[in-house]
Amino acid sequence: MIGPASLRRVTSAHPRLLDAALATLVGGAGMVPLLFGRWPDGDRASGADAVAAVAAFLLLLARRRAPLPVLALTVLGEVAFTVLASQPSRTLKITVLLVIYTVARTVPRRTALIVTTGTALALYAVITYAMGSAYTPEAGAVFAWTGMFAAVGGTVRTWRDYVAAVEERALRAEASKEAEARRRVAEERLRIARELHDVIAHHIALITIQAGVAGHFLRDRPDQADVALGHIRDGGRTVLDELGSLLHVLRQSGDEPDETQPAEPVPGLARLGGLLESLTAAGLSVRHRQTGRPRPLPTAVDLAAYRVIQEGLTNAHKHGATAEADLLVGYGPDALRVRITNLLHTRPSPVPAAAGTGHGLTGMRERAHAVGGSFRAGAEPDGRFRLDVRLPLPEAAPPAGTDAADGSGTILYPTAADGRQG
Repeated sequence: MIGPASLRRVTSAHPRLLDAALATLVGGAGMVPLLFGRWPDGDRASGADAVAAVAAFLLLLARRRAPLPVLALTVLGEVAFTVLASQPSRTLKITVLLVIYTVARTVPRRTALIVTTGTALALYAVITYAMGSAYTPEAGAVFAWTGMFAAVGGTVRTWRDYVAAVEERALRAEASKEAEARRRVAEERLRIARELHDVIAHHIALITIQAGVAGHFLRDRPDQADVALGHIRDGGRTVLDELGSLLHVLRQSGDEPDETQPAEPVPGLARLGGLLESLTAAGLSVRHRQTGRPRPLPTAVDLAAYRVIQEGLTNAHKHGATAEADLLVGYGPDALRVRITNLLHTRPSPVPAAAGTGHGLTGMRERAHAVGGSFRAGAEPDGRFRLDVRLPLPEAAPPAGTDAADGSGTILYPTAADGRQG
């Protein structure tokens, strides 16, 4: 059984089929009185009624394609029929009302109002001419019928506009949801790439440097080469451990943490000592100076500061002229300042430097900007490379500015064997 929903789907998919059915119905109804010779009210049917039925059939077929011209032709046909037959055509009158509905449903509202009013006046004049009086019930009913069909058409138009607007909003919401999902995926990929770079590239760079040291001392000083190979083993083991922890997190399908694996704490300045020891073991002497009174930091700022120091000191080790770097960590009343300086190359180094990925400075800049800080890096006139990062902090008590040396360095390079302490 065909229900209203099925019929609506068919008519929406095949509007021309609906037009053909409606035209056949109206035109056929206009032809039926010719078979009996009279209309139901007793008026005699004539050849003009057959012409009107054919005209109604053709006009209704074209009403959707050109509603305004079809309405004008229908009204003109009604006028001509009335003048020639001395009475209005019932078939063309129904056709006019159907086309009025189509006009109200398709053309702009202001145009539909003007056209409907003009059509009602034209039909009123035709009926008044045929009846010989302006006060007949048929003449007054013209305004009611045209107004009703126009109102139905306008209501259908309003409903379809509302449905179209709702569907458009739903599509826009879906598109914005997909765009937001793509943006979140891109941000997550960037975050994972940054973490991989910070976790892995630091140790890989140190392994590469130690491999160069081992190659340099392999023949002349095998004991030093053996020490460098030991650092390579330790660095490789650390890389595997940290990479395994990171991949374990990425492999989890849900949002709930795996209770069988201990959660890795977010690195921060509390682990700075271990970082400096690993760099010292790799051959970088870090003169670490701290100003201000240390205090608990927001997690995002603490992580950003740690990663900036890690990447900055790794770059200093890879690209510096000597295996030495200066690190300043300053706790201010409203900001944490991190400054790293190292001497730039003025002549070729005896140990090949590790090749960089080119993303270290970009990653540090993004981390600083992500927490609302500032980032500046570049060569200074004195031949040193300076990295200066300022990270905002919440208001705190006035700091006590005491300097403290927190790290020391032991140099593996012969050119930096003095082992100066910070």
